Amino acid sequence: MYDTELCFMSAVEAAGRIRAKELSPVELMTSILARIEKLEPRINSFSALAAESAMDGAKVAEAAVAAGEAHGPLHGLPLTIKDLTAAEGLPLEAGSHIRAGNIAAADAPFVTRLKDAGAIPLGKTTTSEFGWSGVSRSPLTGITHNPWKHGYNAGASSAGAGAAAAAGFGPLHQGSDGAGSVRMPAHFCGIYGLKPSFGRIPRVPVSNADQTSHDGPMTRTVADSALMLSVMAGAHPLDHYSLAGRVADYPSLLHGGVEGLRVAYSPDLGHARVEGEVASLVAEAAHVFEAMGAYVTEVTPDWAATGPELSRFFWPVRMLGLLPELAKWEARMDPGLVACIRSAGNPTVIEYMEMRKRKLDYVAAVHRWFGDWDLLLTPAVSVAAFPVERLQPEGWPQHDWDWLMWAEFSYPFNFTHNPAASIPCGFTGAGLPVGLQIVGRRLDDAGVLRASAAYEAARPWADKQPPL
Repeated sequence: MYDTELCFMSAVEAAGRIRAKELSPVELMTSILARIEKLEPRINSFSALAAESAMDGAKVAEAAVAAGEAHGPLHGLPLTIKDLTAAEGLPLEAGSHIRAGNIAAADAPFVTRLKDAGAIPLGKTTTSEFGWSGVSRSPLTGITHNPWKHGYNAGASSAGAGAAAAAGFGPLHQGSDGAGSVRMPAHFCGIYGLKPSFGRIPRVPVSNADQTSHDGPMTRTVADSALMLSVMAGAHPLDHYSLAGRVADYPSLLHGGVEGLRVAYSPDLGHARVEGEVASLVAEAAHVFEAMGAYVTEVTPDWAATGPELSRFFWPVRMLGLLPELAKWEARMDPGLVACIRSAGNPTVIEYMEMRKRKLDYVAAVHRWFGDWDLLLTPAVSVAAFPVERLQPEGWPQHDWDWLMWAEFSYPFNFTHNPAASIPCGFTGAGLPVGLQIVGRRLDDAGVLRASAAYEAARPWADKQPPL
């Protein structure tokens, strides 16, 4: 059996209790592993579970506490790593038969940092194939189910991380986000997900995805994400895009609220289709910011209209690196990914450079616009969770690969590198979570976290658990 309270305990509380010798790392790990053993077959959030090594790590952590040895801020806390990220000795398969059996030879730098801070890897979490879609299934690992409703989309590509956090499989989960893949699972699963400013967390090897992929924390509370970010962040010599300078003490920067801030609220960016219940809950959340003292204005940003065309050019193009794999692997790949790759065609260098210029103009327009605003509020995703076998919800235009139509709020801030978070703002009549997206100026990760903490205090959700 397991202790539900321990399984859903925040990282901040658990770390404090471990330091005070009020909670044993072994007791915590035992309870979480027992919950995973009982519930994981129904959810399928792990691509690889490292239960034995996790328990060994908990025993080492407990011995260190007993000996009074110095330990880091995450000492004894279970951690999951997405299966697009290298963790030494664990599989690195990217949700694809193409990479099946691959074992990582070394940690990604931020994984080393998390371990050095005392976190204990539980295993690898599922992803859509090579992170290509926002739907929680892959040909290698199958369906990852939404803990709030079996058979429904948990979001992707950080599907397993979102589902594991919602299901109470420990407090700390890492995701990555190339077009919303931290924020979408956070929205669908009712947790908090932060995509920091690009470069805040180093990526090694440097991604060939046109500097759009970000790593970030996925947790049940804002404070836990702040704690995790404070460990993961910081420049690294092998990532020339990583941001230099002293790493902020993010947990200490959560106070101060939003009073007096200039907050833009856009229900649809002027072009996105949004389902009614989602729109209503996000509008209500914007009113909460107003009640907290922010100056909230409904807007349609002048830069937004060109975003859809740009995303539908660059998303297939970034997948073209997989084109040589089709000859051998197409029959065992996600058909949507194959269609996405083929839809890229064969753009010329001139065509690519012209679209890149348009993208950079778009990015510049977004940053000029943020000169007048401290924050932007939007829906995190246009829809609540829908049946996972679908790529588009029922009643939406059907397409062989285009899932971006219901995720128009995410990718702009991958292009622009702004920090953006999805925070739970309510439930539909069917009991499915909905997320509010909070976007800040580039480099103002602390501002997004502070606004998130203020909203969390006004509308707490961490006590809500899915009916598993």
